[in-house]
Amino acid sequence: MSSESSPLLGDRLMRRRSLSNDISIDSEEEEGSTIELLHGENHTSNGNCPCCGSQECLPKDEARPLNANLESLDYDICENELFQQEASRTTHKKWLKKQAARWVIMFFIGIFTALIACFIDVMVHILSTSKFHLIKSYYEQGLQKDSLVIPLLLWVALNVASVGIASILTAYVEPVAAGSGIPQIKCFLNGVKIPHVVRFSTLVCKVIGVTLSVVGGLAIGKEGPMIHSGAVVAAGLSQGRSTTFGFDFGCFQMFEYFRMDSEKRDFVSGGAAAGVSAAFGAPVGGVLFSLEEGASFWNQALTWRIFFASMVTTFTLNMMLSIYHKKAWQFSYPGLINFGKFTDTPYYGQEIPVYILLGIFGGLLGALFNYINYRLTLFRRRNVTTRWLRVLEAILVAMISAVAAFFLIYAINDCQPFGDDPNENPIQMYCLDGQSNSMATLWFQPPEDSVRSLFHDDYAIYKYSTLIAFGVVYFFLACWTYGISVPSGLFIPGLVIGAAWGRLVALFLCAIFPNANWISPGKFALLGAAAQLGGIVRMTLSLTVILIEATGNITLGLPVMIVLMIAKWVGDIFTEGIYDMHIQLQGVPVLGWEPPEMTSNISARKVMSHPVVTLDSVSHANVIVDILKRETHDGFPVVQQQTESLDEHVSIASCANFGTLAGLITRSQLIVLLRQKHSFADGSQATTLTSRDFRSIYPRFPRIESLALSEADLRCSIDLRPFMNPAPYVVYDNTSLPRIFKLFRGLGLRHLVVVNRRNEVIGIVTRKDLARYRVHGAHLTEAEMSA
Repeated sequence: MSSESSPLLGDRLMRRRSLSNDISIDSEEEEGSTIELLHGENHTSNGNCPCCGSQECLPKDEARPLNANLESLDYDICENELFQQEASRTTHKKWLKKQAARWVIMFFIGIFTALIACFIDVMVHILSTSKFHLIKSYYEQGLQKDSLVIPLLLWVALNVASVGIASILTAYVEPVAAGSGIPQIKCFLNGVKIPHVVRFSTLVCKVIGVTLSVVGGLAIGKEGPMIHSGAVVAAGLSQGRSTTFGFDFGCFQMFEYFRMDSEKRDFVSGGAAAGVSAAFGAPVGGVLFSLEEGASFWNQALTWRIFFASMVTTFTLNMMLSIYHKKAWQFSYPGLINFGKFTDTPYYGQEIPVYILLGIFGGLLGALFNYINYRLTLFRRRNVTTRWLRVLEAILVAMISAVAAFFLIYAINDCQPFGDDPNENPIQMYCLDGQSNSMATLWFQPPEDSVRSLFHDDYAIYKYSTLIAFGVVYFFLACWTYGISVPSGLFIPGLVIGAAWGRLVALFLCAIFPNANWISPGKFALLGAAAQLGGIVRMTLSLTVILIEATGNITLGLPVMIVLMIAKWVGDIFTEGIYDMHIQLQGVPVLGWEPPEMTSNISARKVMSHPVVTLDSVSHANVIVDILKRETHDGFPVVQQQTESLDEHVSIASCANFGTLAGLITRSQLIVLLRQKHSFADGSQATTLTSRDFRSIYPRFPRIESLALSEADLRCSIDLRPFMNPAPYVVYDNTSLPRIFKLFRGLGLRHLVVVNRRNEVIGIVTRKDLARYRVHGAHLTEAEMSA
């Protein structure tokens, strides 16, 4: 069937040729700058069967298309001749040095992550204390003059100034620094390269931005961005170089051998775990978080190294903060947030039904939170499209946050004695001496301290009206804030909201059962916080351990696990977890733990991209250069015998083969060969390459247009056999999608060649070919590609 006989089918196939591949754009940027889609005519991923010509198409999921511009990482090691030669020269002593180098780098990852966390915590404490002390002094003067206009304007001005600087840094310097960074790190560990996600400039914007955002009074926390910060530290230290500062420690072999995607991935996993450890003082929770939410590939040795990095982070941060608080070597500051100790908090069997209800309520509220944030994000993507609008939105949120807090304090005169954990800047308002306004207690301190106040203040400190008003306002402020152009974490807002309504539940229970001795406001505040956060992020095992470690009370482990499991189950009925939701909104082709349902009847013939651009084992340089300039994808099968090129008007239903498979070579390898002018003419080989030549410029490979090649160079031939992967992973054309999915997910593949029974190349499968299959409701859909 030709394109003339079916114009509609031909137009659709040609359009999808240019969009649905694993695109690789040559770039000198480490994470790939913002790239424009190049319309090549190579691998065409389509819903039709390219071999049988079936036109049965799945429903199109046009609401959340995949981003065709994102490039994949390659976690599969290329075992070519250079690799084999290097492996044959590796002695046991050299192997031990490499293993020791991994532990040394993990040690420094823990140290530097802790230092960054210490800097953030100290700066937030100093700036917040100064800010609230200044506002309090003007509050007191305004109360004497019966005018609170000046403290309101001062509060708004300080918030706007702090948040404005953070937003300008984020919007104009590194937009990827916005948010918590957890979705981006999950994508990186899953095998997708997000532009600039592990850059040093991103780290600087993240650290400064989250510090100013917390000081600016936004409904955020500094714990989530610590996970991103730890990942950036790990990515930088493991490579031993910085193009920003222009230094390279490549002379030390311990850095040289880690310059590949698979090694970098393992260190980033350790950095993310170290970030969790720094945030909550939970080294075990950090390891479990990296396993449950982050890493797609894991092994036993990596577990020990990540736990080691997490322990180093906890110890270092504890030591530094104890010195800052003039309690040297007391080790009472394990993380950025300290929930305080929950002592004497038993629970009884009759409480379990209440815990189940808490989990249900937390799941419902979490699903509502995610839905509102989803709609806001869609609105933001359609309307807040310029940098100055993003800055303006952040400033508007800062103003409304200050105004809302001011009027809540003014409207609700909840006068209570100082709690067990008094605020450093209590606001008396119209209360008697020795009393303070409880609403002001919640607003006039960083959100981490508000969580601790809700956990440990006395039973009668907060009235019903205070908890209801504070919880509702903070809920909507947090919904709006997560997603604006500032670094922001979601852990603490979720805990604050849940602690407020959890404490409210305890007040209702006390009113219903006045003589019950099992009702503890702090205990129910903790369980409410766990249910709310679990309903938003849908974490179970790691969040349970994080909360147990942060509170120092393993007794509450079972209640926490109950509410988290129920909250996740209930929330999953209505929406996805917020991190997965934002990943889908960005169109990132991530692969889940399991293949999509109802795909066992889909074979490689329907999944694969077709036709395929291949290279001969010995190819002319001008042919290679022309292909690299014309095509956008990364992998090219190497064949023993090249067939004639297909006319672009011929239907793919013919399913022609492209030669007998000999291996697979990537764009980066071809560029290095051309850059080093590794060619032979007249039987003489120009240069001799080693694996070090390929690692030396990782990951910023030059663009093909930047290579200076003479006419003589272009006439030379290049023998690809020593450099190609001679044994790439392949599947037959009748292999099912679930089997292909498991190969990609388990092995970290970037390309999977499809062959027929004669080992002839007929197609290639990439990550995007698999990620476009989704299950929505009871239907299997196929995502569109967006440029």
